[in-house]
Amino acid sequence: MAEKPLNPILKLVLELGPVGLYLLAYKRFQDAPLTIGGTEYGAVVAATAVFVPLMLLSMGITFALTRALPRMAVFTAIVVVVFGGLTVWLNDDTFTKMRPTVVYSLFAFVLGVGLWVQKRSYLEYLMGQMMPMGQEGWMAFTRNWVFFFIFMAIFNEFVWRVLGEEAWVWLDTVGQMALTFGFLATQYPLLRKHLEEPEEEPKS
Repeated sequence: MAEKPLNPILKLVLELGPVGLYLLAYKRFQDAPLTIGGTEYGAVVAATAVFVPLMLLSMGITFALTRALPRMAVFTAIVVVVFGGLTVWLNDDTFTKMRPTVVYSLFAFVLGVGLWVQKRSYLEYLMGQMMPMGQEGWMAFTRNWVFFFIFMAIFNEFVWRVLGEEAWVWLDTVGQMALTFGFLATQYPLLRKHLEEPEEEPKS
């Protein structure tokens, strides 16, 4: 079944809504931890309990409207559910703080294996239809993503272990998005050099 287009504003709400509510939940429980059945849950744990079902609901709505979900979004959702579930179940926010490290490390590993072992770009497999580029461009673009993911994995560990919980929450909700957009901006010259012009259909 063909993918149905999604209203851009609705798409933005579905993607950013759960993240925004996660941040609000964290601020809400930061000074007054959630207590259920005599067990106290810290702000990150409580916010994770809010975020995971909202993210699944958002993905469900997206699939119902478009009949499709990006592969990377599905993979990320699985990791979020596993690590978020462990966070709430064990009442230990270490799991959710390590989640971005695991995701970024896995992305770097998979792309790196494709790039340096199999001599191919898995990004081309995921995005080739949206971005027509030659092999040289895809290999360079993928290499840069590998280094970016490695940086993000290390940076995530540094922030939650050294700078503290609140700094990590801002990184997890706002910072990683800003850093990703910043990274993409640095890739503009490469994309401009390698993107291929679509072929014009012959006039009848």
